[in-house]
Amino acid sequence: MQSSGSVEIDRPIEAVFEYTNNNVAEWSSIVVEDELVEEKNDGGVGTTFRSVTEDRGRRMEFAGTVTEYEHPTLCTVVLVGDAFDIEAAYHYEALGEGRTRVTQNSNVTPKGFTKVFFFLFGWLMKKGGCDAQQKELENLKQKCEALEG
Repeated sequence: MQSSGSVEIDRPIEAVFEYTNNNVAEWSSIVVEDELVEEKNDGGVGTTFRSVTEDRGRRMEFAGTVTEYEHPTLCTVVLVGDAFDIEAAYHYEALGEGRTRVTQNSNVTPKGFTKVFFFLFGWLMKKGGCDAQQKELENLKQKCEALEG
């Protein structure tokens, strides 16, 4: 299941890139824990982390790896979980006058029984996933724009 969302933020690209990648549990309403496991290449490709999400009372743990990293324009991570894996690519675009557009492209790949669930209810889940993704990007915008400096 693929989804995409975008938001414009009244902050410079460097600040948005740094905050997005280094404070996930702060701006995300779903990620409740985000722990660095091993840093490589100054947080770039090969860096591993652990994320715990909670949505409607259900907690899930993911092992994450940074797979693409081009400071300050791109960061892609792969999150491996028990029920599904997620690839999330964040693209950052400087719009001038201290504004930044962030676009998130995500791909969710179900595993095991979850494949059947995705097959039967994928159309409904895609709508919910897109709504949730846009909510997360709006949270990011609000948090970034509230930063000092």
